Amino acid sequence: MKGSLIILSFFAAGVLLGLFQFIPDLLIHNDFSHWALYLLMFLVGTGIGADPNSLKALSQFNFRILMVPLVTVVGTTLGVSGVYLLLSDVNFYDILAVGYGFGYYSLSSIFITELRGEELGVVALLANVMREVITLLAAPIFAVLFGKIAPIASGGATSMDTTLPIISKASGKEYAMVSLFHGIVLTILVPFLVTLVLGGF
Repeated sequence: MKGSLIILSFFAAGVLLGLFQFIPDLLIHNDFSHWALYLLMFLVGTGIGADPNSLKALSQFNFRILMVPLVTVVGTTLGVSGVYLLLSDVNFYDILAVGYGFGYYSLSSIFITELRGEELGVVALLANVMREVITLLAAPIFAVLFGKIAPIASGGATSMDTTLPIISKASGKEYAMVSLFHGIVLTILVPFLVTLVLGGF
């Protein structure tokens, strides 16, 4: 949760600095988000490649482990479809892209801002931060009510890092590697699914 609050604090600081124009014109009139995105993708790649546990998770489990991220993608798609039916004047693919952030707010919000604008980017940021926070707070409840896999699915891409400790505690240490694998797969899928549904390819 601390990480989410830090991200929101930086976002709020950016809004205030931009609103009162306390930043150099160079930052206002030039788009550096592409470079930030490239750097972020590089760091994600090196983080996955350098973590021996990440690579072990890919080799130690059989085919059934692939069902966990697959079910999360399907469940997120169905959930977004249900929300779409309750909303009016909303583009289905826009909210589907928000859902396909899978809690990875920093990366997905940059992509969505680039492809659809700042308004939807802010929605993506807040929605995916909320997904992480809800998982941190409700993982034990999800495990009791819906089973040991539920906290993992709820955590989305964050199940490999920020929500992994609470998931491991709620579901049991035996699910830690499943959670790690699940998070790795969704982290890799986020840029592809978000840009696919928004027509960015």
